[in-house]
Amino acid sequence: MELRHLRYFVAVAEELHFGRAAERLHMTQQPLSQQIRQLEDELGVLLFHRTKRQVQLTEAGKAFLLEARQILLKAAQAVEIARQVARGESGRLKIGFSGFATYSVLPKALRIFRDRFPGIELDLEEMTTSAQVQALQEQQIHLGLMIPPVSDTTLTLEPILREPLVVILPETHPLATQLELALPTLANESFILVSRHLEPGYYDQCISLFQQAGFSPKVVQKASQKQTILGLVSAGLGVSLAPASIRNIHRTGVVYITLNTSNAEVELVAVWRQNEPSPVLQTFLKVVKEAVNHNFSENVAQDII
Repeated sequence: MELRHLRYFVAVAEELHFGRAAERLHMTQQPLSQQIRQLEDELGVLLFHRTKRQVQLTEAGKAFLLEARQILLKAAQAVEIARQVARGESGRLKIGFSGFATYSVLPKALRIFRDRFPGIELDLEEMTTSAQVQALQEQQIHLGLMIPPVSDTTLTLEPILREPLVVILPETHPLATQLELALPTLANESFILVSRHLEPGYYDQCISLFQQAGFSPKVVQKASQKQTILGLVSAGLGVSLAPASIRNIHRTGVVYITLNTSNAEVELVAVWRQNEPSPVLQTFLKVVKEAVNHNFSENVAQDII
């Protein structure tokens, strides 16, 4: 039995007329009658009562019609699901992301993605860069959003966005009222930074900036989460640096000051395995880029206003 036999049967059962059913199926009546006979022979039951004046379903035919419709519906759904997966519109995507992504592009991208592709299941986990690289290598995630560098040459990197760094100060700090700051003015400050073993690229970038400004920072505390850093700065234990999108976190007791150093930027990259077959991954990347462009447009509009 093939699906076409079910389609032939359903057409005759709904029309109760072989001529009209054949016309509906774009075939002639005789081959259709032969196919229905073959189906009945295979099943070993009579599906239709046939007379010269009418065609009626048998009780077995009525029961078979219910199941045949369900099978054809399921087959059509299977075809559509396969096509959606091939187009990157259905499936599952496991994503690792750094804290930087959570207050920059990720929230906007997730809102767009869930509205547009409700059939895709997202599995999200905040991870450090090193943990994301390991998870990609072990095929535990499909995509990572992280801070470079990434040394594994089997992985593909694509830049997502670059942001300037800002200074985080306690709101009671003498410099808290400044519109912008130069790094040398912070030479005598105590710093709270992300632990190097968690974000080596970002940590080394900060240290390099300090050295270019002519001093080695006094790092009094290292933390794993931006919220922890904000809490420690708010308590007056030190100052810190962070990507400018951290301004989206409204934390009592801290202020964010623009850093007027031109090369003080941090980059977010998307990383995946070179042989990654998931079409959903490319769909998500397109949405991420759209979210970045949307945020950029909003920021330009705010600057104009």
